[in-house]
Amino acid sequence: MIKDATIIKISSKLTECLGLLKKYDWLLNSYVLDFYIKDHWQQLPVSWQRHFENLPIEALAELLQGNGNVRFNIWPLELLAIRQLLSTLCVSRIQNREIEQTLPSCPLLQHHKLKHMFIKCVKPKKQHEIKKMASICARSCQRLPVDFVVDFGAGLGHLARVLGYGYGIKVCCFEMQTELNEQAKLIDKRLESMAAKHLDVRERDHFKQPAHLTERLTNNTTSSEFIESLRKALQLVDEDFSFGIVGLHPCGDLCAILMRMFKSCKQAKFLNFVGCCYQKLSTSQTQPEAQLHGYPMSELLQNRLHNDDSDGSSVQLSYEAREVACHAIEMYHDRLATGQYEYLKIHSFRAAAERIIVEHTPELKHSGLRNVKHTPNMSFDDYFYKAVQGTRIYTLNRSLLHNSETETDLLHWRRIVIFYTLRLMLAPLVESIILYDRMLFLLENGCQVHIEAIFDSIISPRNHITSAAKY
Repeated sequence: MIKDATIIKISSKLTECLGLLKKYDWLLNSYVLDFYIKDHWQQLPVSWQRHFENLPIEALAELLQGNGNVRFNIWPLELLAIRQLLSTLCVSRIQNREIEQTLPSCPLLQHHKLKHMFIKCVKPKKQHEIKKMASICARSCQRLPVDFVVDFGAGLGHLARVLGYGYGIKVCCFEMQTELNEQAKLIDKRLESMAAKHLDVRERDHFKQPAHLTERLTNNTTSSEFIESLRKALQLVDEDFSFGIVGLHPCGDLCAILMRMFKSCKQAKFLNFVGCCYQKLSTSQTQPEAQLHGYPMSELLQNRLHNDDSDGSSVQLSYEAREVACHAIEMYHDRLATGQYEYLKIHSFRAAAERIIVEHTPELKHSGLRNVKHTPNMSFDDYFYKAVQGTRIYTLNRSLLHNSETETDLLHWRRIVIFYTLRLMLAPLVESIILYDRMLFLLENGCQVHIEAIFDSIISPRNHITSAAKY
C-alpha cells in the first residue's frame, strides 16, 4: 500500500514536471550558440526583456537559488511562479550533510602512511565522490548483506580499493578496457605491499582484493550471461550468491542498462548509482530502430510515448534540454553573484563566432570548436582564432571579423548571459524528469527507491545518488 502511494506521488510529480517543461521547451530547446543568428532575445516575453535590460547582472543569481526566497521583489510574476513551481517539483540539489553522521567510517582513509594510496592521481572531485559513494555502499551492505559488490565502469579501481581494503567488501570490477584493469591490478599490489609495511596481520585481516573483469555490458547482454561472467571471474561453484551493484557516473545509457540488469537478476539485492551525460541517453527519436532506450524507462512514460497522438511530444526530452541539465548550476550562480562577468562573456564570443562561421562556411554550422579558457581582457579576435584552429575557417581574413553585426553582437553580451541563466534555471526540471522516470521504473518493478543529494554540488554538479533495494 505504501509502495502504491509512492508510485502515485512520483507519477503525479513527473506529470507536473513534464507539463511545466512543455510550456517552456522553446527556451530549453534553443542552442545558445544560435543566440545571435536566430535572435533568441526576441523569443522572450516583452515584459521580461524590459525587466532584464536594466537589471544588475548580480541579480540573475537569484534565479538559480534552490529556495523560494527573493531579494529583488520586482521580478515578473510569471518568473516568480516558475521559481516556486521548480522549488516544489524538482528533486532537491541541497546536499544532505546530516547523513555523514549515520554512514560507516573508513579509518584507513585517514592512515598517515596509507591514505595517499587511495588518492594518488585522483582529482579532488573524484576523491569527494569516492569517499561518499563507498560509505553509501558500505551502509547498503550492512542493511542487505551480500557476497560481493559489482563496480561498473570501475576504471582504475579507485572506488573498489576503498571498498575492498577500507571496508573489507569483496568487489568485482566490471571494466571494458583491458589496460585500465591491468593498471588497477598493479595499484592493488602496491597498496598491499605498502600496507604490509605499516599494518600488522590483524589490521589487514579484513582486506578483500578486488577482482578485475574485462567485460562490456550492453542492452544485448542477458542476465544469464552476466551472472556467468561474475561466476567465472570470482571462481564461484554455482549461481547461489548475492551481490550489490554500484555505478559512479555511468555514462549515457549505462545507467539504464544497470537498472534493467538489477531488475532481471534475482541475485542482485541493492543498487547505488550516480548518473551523468544525460545528452548521451538514447531515445526513440535518436535511435528509432532500437528496442530499448535510455529514456524514458518507466511504464508510465512508455505508455504515454506509444499512445501519444503527437509522436510522444509530451514525453520527449530534446538533446539541448538533456545537455543543459548536465551543467554546473551552482558554479554559474557563484560567478554571477560575485560579478565574474569577464568569464561569462565567453558565451557571447562563441555565439558571435557562430554567426561568422555560418556566413562564410555554412557546412561547419554547430561544429565543435576548441575550448578556449577566457583570460582577462581577451579580445574577440584572440578567442576566434584559438577556437577555430584546425578548421578551414582558420584562414579567414581578420578584417572579416569586424563588421557592424559582430560589434552589435558583442555589445549585447549581457543578453546572452540572461538567456543562458534562464535556461539553467530550468535545468533541474529536466534532471528531475530523468530521475523521477528512473525512480518510477524501479518502483514499478518492486524495489524500494531513494534519491538524495549526497555530493557537494559545487564539487560534483551531478550530486544525486539513486539507491534501490530488493527485500
